[in-house]
Amino acid sequence: MTRNVVLELLLPFLGTSLGAGGVFFLKEKLNLMLQRSLTGFAAGVMVAASVWSLLVPAMDQAEDMGRWAFLPAVIGFWLGVLFLLVLDRTIPHLHQNSTQPEGPHTRLKRTTMLVLAVTLHNIPEGMAVGVVLAGWMAGNDTITATATMALSIGIAIQNFPEGAIISMPLQAEGVGKGRAFLYGVLSGIVEPLAAVLTMLAAGLILPALPYLLGFAAGAMIYVVVEQLIPEASAGEHSNLGTMFFAAGFTIMLALDVALG
Repeated sequence: MTRNVVLELLLPFLGTSLGAGGVFFLKEKLNLMLQRSLTGFAAGVMVAASVWSLLVPAMDQAEDMGRWAFLPAVIGFWLGVLFLLVLDRTIPHLHQNSTQPEGPHTRLKRTTMLVLAVTLHNIPEGMAVGVVLAGWMAGNDTITATATMALSIGIAIQNFPEGAIISMPLQAEGVGKGRAFLYGVLSGIVEPLAAVLTMLAAGLILPALPYLLGFAAGAMIYVVVEQLIPEASAGEHSNLGTMFFAAGFTIMLALDVALG
């Protein structure tokens, strides 16, 4: 059991690290269309995971509330959205293909703010893995071992292109390949950390698990709408981002149903 938990905690981080390693094998700069496709794919995975791995289990666990079973999921969802909004406003960061930093004014380097943007994105993914693992370890009937593995695998799959999306632009900004890879890895290390902290919190307040599941979903959806969808639609009109969103969504849906 312990070995499985450690593996599921590390899988998303390994996905990011492997993707960041693309800086050693790919061209100096990702093609814009490829970047939009990968971003759309990541968004699709996150939306499907938010619904089937987080919101649906949250409502299942609150079924004793009858027609109000949606309430913990809704409250948690909004708390997650507001939490990410606060982070978005207080941490300086810069999105891909953008020249205007977000958050408070700072003298941080452009490359540092690019890394911070991806780091912000990775926090809710780690929280999602942590809260689902906490529910399974607590013996919750609505969360199975295969469901937790499906979520970890799904996030690891979408983290692979994300690792390349952060390391490749850093190289294009003039950062050496080794440092670009390191920054990509560091942006992903927050995932197991966020997962462990969420597991500890959920372990202390198990009755709040449906709220925490909704919280992780809200945080992930915030990232999708605020960051990923605009990046997947940036520049000249193309349907690639939309098609890859659909691909990511269906792959995560299939994983969750087949393994859950």
